[in-house]
Amino acid sequence: MENFLFSKENSDLPSVILCRARDAISTELDGETVILNIETGVYNGLDQVGTTIWNLLEKPASFLDLTEGVMAEYEVEAERCCDDLCSFLNDMLQNKLIEIQDIGSG
Repeated sequence: MENFLFSKENSDLPSVILCRARDAISTELDGETVILNIETGVYNGLDQVGTTIWNLLEKPASFLDLTEGVMAEYEVEAERCCDDLCSFLNDMLQNKLIEIQDIGSG
């Protein structure tokens, strides 16, 4: 499901279940996280917000779970949170650091 696009216009967005990629290893240091996909050699450095999302993905989570988790932790409007989360997740999916586990019936 590498072709999946995280976007407000995607009707599957509320029901998508995400998880960390099996080949992704990470470490946290001073509130930031570095992730390495051992298969591809791609690594990403995450800021505090990205680290929050990564921690939420320790167990499979829906897009809604992630949105609620970010909004509970940070003062951000729902629309901005959705836009920023879509952009972040598209980047993580493209770099094979997260996987789509399931797309439920929503």
